[in-house]
Amino acid sequence: MAPLEFSEGLGGAPASESPGRCRRAREPGRRHAPADSAPEGGAGERAFRMSLQEDPVLERYFKGHKAAITSVNFSPNGKQLVTASWDTFLMLWNLKPNARAFRYVGHKDVVTSVQFSPLGNLLASASRDRTVRLWIPDKKGKSSEFRAHTAPVRSVDFSSDGQFLVTASEDKSIKVWNMFRQRFLYSLYRHTHWVRCAKFSPDGRLIVSCSEDKTIKIWDTTNKQCVNNLSDSVGFANFVDFNPNGTCIASAGSDHSVRIWDIRVNKLLQHYQVHSCGVNSISFHPSGNYLITASSDGTLKILDLLEGRLIYTLQGHTGPVFTVSFSRSGEQFTSGGADTQVLLWRTNFDELHCKDINKRNLKRLHFDSPPHLLDIYPRTPHTHERKLETVEINPKLEVIDLQISTPPVVDVLSFDSTTITENSGRNLPDKGEDICGYFMNPSLMSADCSAIAVKNKTEEFSDFPSESQRSIPLAVTDALEHIMEQLNVLTQTVSILEQRLTLTEDKLKDCLENQHKLISVVQQKS
Repeated sequence: MAPLEFSEGLGGAPASESPGRCRRAREPGRRHAPADSAPEGGAGERAFRMSLQEDPVLERYFKGHKAAITSVNFSPNGKQLVTASWDTFLMLWNLKPNARAFRYVGHKDVVTSVQFSPLGNLLASASRDRTVRLWIPDKKGKSSEFRAHTAPVRSVDFSSDGQFLVTASEDKSIKVWNMFRQRFLYSLYRHTHWVRCAKFSPDGRLIVSCSEDKTIKIWDTTNKQCVNNLSDSVGFANFVDFNPNGTCIASAGSDHSVRIWDIRVNKLLQHYQVHSCGVNSISFHPSGNYLITASSDGTLKILDLLEGRLIYTLQGHTGPVFTVSFSRSGEQFTSGGADTQVLLWRTNFDELHCKDINKRNLKRLHFDSPPHLLDIYPRTPHTHERKLETVEINPKLEVIDLQISTPPVVDVLSFDSTTITENSGRNLPDKGEDICGYFMNPSLMSADCSAIAVKNKTEEFSDFPSESQRSIPLAVTDALEHIMEQLNVLTQTVSILEQRLTLTEDKLKDCLENQHKLISVVQQKS
């Protein structure tokens, strides 16, 4: 990589006179326009420069949350973005300019994770209030509440076909739910400490989970058994995920490390030590060739997995970065952290072919190149060493007229919610009611209206029914809420009993195995 050049001066002046702008030196093979071909003027010059930009660039800020951002996720069509925060709210952002943002109100504690369904017609969120919610992402905010965990829920993840949802919790369990019937299916117990994250494999046959017990476990969804166990004596993984083809998993470690494992041969492929603090989140590029990481050291790092090296360090947040996610197309990624800001970045990975990248970086290749994700039988594990050829990007220096998006925010209250517990499922609609129309509503709210001043709350919630318009009397509603509270207590009791039964079964199995061993030893001696 070419060294960085620092130049001084004002925005419209030549490069040698620009203030605080961080640029890379010219190098052979890199696209550069003739000096006389660049359009003059601030906006035109910036657009022209961005069109030739090969490095990731920061496009927009989103401001609306009042506390740290814990989770971000793109809609499948790439037109919307959903975020979760310590402020207990979800926010749905439209990526079109001057569009409204919608704030979803329903959780009673920190929202720890949020994700769009594969069709984009549902949102799943997890919270420290011990619940999981399913939302229809429109202005009405209808939601269903899942209550089965007995401790804060840390993550949610849809299967690739959208039929199942997996949740991970600090009650040391992983639970799988059927999305069509909105019913609890089964629990997975083997972790001995809080479960931080659980993810489906792309084909839905496996689940990977990580826990503060310093293990990463892989589960078979068919027989509901743990089929693989990866452990680390140094630290625990905060986040884990499959690569796009499902052959490898990546873990984000509290020990500042990022590890890539090949689950076909149960070997460590790559080990990166590029952060100075714990790594909180990771996201694979859809090609599987790149991995982006978010860390409490305040930076994002982009790793080239084919070469096994760090290629970009991105500085845009002030404070720890808790979450990062690529879009489905891979053209954009977004990040959020303790500074309450959501940053939207654009990548160059789809514009450059892998062979072109390797040619440009040929000088960095060596004979003992590290194993990569296409190796079926990898060689010895590769430990990443710090290299000086990385590019550091500070958008505060790069971008002068960056668009900051602080749109009008509409609060959406979840007034019509259904609660599903571990031992009860939602009643299916009547025959005359279309199941897919009720639950799998494919319509997404299109917030492409122009930016206007925020209206009074009475106007904002004019679509919601008043108390006099509701068909259920208030006394009946209070009685139902009391019944639901009692059911929640019962559900928690049943969950605890289930855990104890599982532990008892494990101990009985161990006793039987030991008994068989003793009998076989006695028989051999006799």
